[in-house]
Amino acid sequence: MVFSSLIFLFMYLPVTLLIYYIVPRKARNLFLFFINLVFYGWGEPTLVLLMLISIVINYAGGYFVEKCKPDKGRAKIPLIITIVIDVGILAFFKYAGMITETLNLLPFLNIPTLEISLPIGISFYTFQTMSYVIDVYRDDAPVSKSLINFGTYVALFPQLIAGPIVRYKDVAYQLQHRKETLEQFNNGVKLFLVGLGKKVLIANQMGLMWDSIRATTDQNGVLGSWIGISAYALQIYFDFSGYSDMARGLGNMLGFEFLKNFNYPYISKSVTDFWRRWHISLSTWFREYVYIPLGGNRCRVPRQIFNLLVVWFLTGLWHGAAYNFILWGLYYGLILIIEKFVIGKFLEKLPAALKHIYTIIIFLIGWVIFFFDDMAQMGEFFCDLFNFSNGIIGSQALVILCRFAVIFIIAIIASTPLAYNIYNKIKAMRFTFALESVFCAAVLFISTAAIVTQSYNPFLYFRF
Repeated sequence: MVFSSLIFLFMYLPVTLLIYYIVPRKARNLFLFFINLVFYGWGEPTLVLLMLISIVINYAGGYFVEKCKPDKGRAKIPLIITIVIDVGILAFFKYAGMITETLNLLPFLNIPTLEISLPIGISFYTFQTMSYVIDVYRDDAPVSKSLINFGTYVALFPQLIAGPIVRYKDVAYQLQHRKETLEQFNNGVKLFLVGLGKKVLIANQMGLMWDSIRATTDQNGVLGSWIGISAYALQIYFDFSGYSDMARGLGNMLGFEFLKNFNYPYISKSVTDFWRRWHISLSTWFREYVYIPLGGNRCRVPRQIFNLLVVWFLTGLWHGAAYNFILWGLYYGLILIIEKFVIGKFLEKLPAALKHIYTIIIFLIGWVIFFFDDMAQMGEFFCDLFNFSNGIIGSQALVILCRFAVIFIIAIIASTPLAYNIYNKIKAMRFTFALESVFCAAVLFISTAAIVTQSYNPFLYFRF
């Protein structure tokens, strides 16, 4: 992992950018398509073929949908066939093991469990390809007339393996008419380094803190357990938002503008607000392609509740082939239903501080469900959160808190817009460019040193 990260930072990325700007503008998508496949094949050479198959199927699906569009009934046929193939491929590679394990619970079945390697990023690029065909059918996106352009969109390496989920209609014009500028490139470098710092300097440390506290189990005390799950909440936020920032920054360097995927979700004052700020591209995808087609808010209350439960069941299932993810999705579905139909008006009248505390408690409990795929361990940790017989905070948890106190406080502050607001106030000043340059150089240097010295560098969302 360390070797791969350094190769990407100091060899793959500089060489890619250099060649990208040397080749003629008309050939840049062809080069990107090729280099995207090299990037993906670097991690999983045997699964490049699967991606190419997905690209060809969905390109053909969009073509036939467009060709049949004068007759909406006929256009539905290639649309449905393409979606079924997409979902079938995703289900086979991601859920075959879970399906066989579930069926084997029946006393008369003993199906051999399939050991299938999960292709990195398959959940992300499958949702992108499906949205393309659906949008062509709806007349929300133009059909791609170039297989190379479409392949570049699907396999674009900045956001390929962990999002954000980029819809074709948002980048269709950019694929053919983008004009790279020095300002955009400069912004991309800064955004990339901010994301790198989030991941390497904050997320990794929060992951180590969470692992350390979790290792002491029931010796942590109530406060120690809450601090532990708070560290995990900060880890997953800075891990995923850091990657999203790097993806957006890399996109800027190549002339693309990707939509923001996180908007300080931990300052939310309701769970509804939280999901408008967290993994925005996924929430948008499910709203546009599942919730609204099911009827959305245009139905009676029982149907709206059903629609919400379907969306959140699928949201949980999207994250992985484990029952805790389904439970996590349904947990949020129920909370959102309660906010929408029961406590919404009451919640609005509460002081902002109480609304914020309520939301923090809800999402921290949610992260417990998300993390533990072993139900027994999940139950034990929930007991630790509320069992005062274990004390307020254990001595070992206190030692761990003291060890990580500075970075823990920095992570909490960095999860709010405070630093961004300060930057906006001073960015017009003459000395700001020098400060930005020093900051970027420092982040790159310290992050590189951290990558070399740390053995803990996983991207959590690579497995989704």
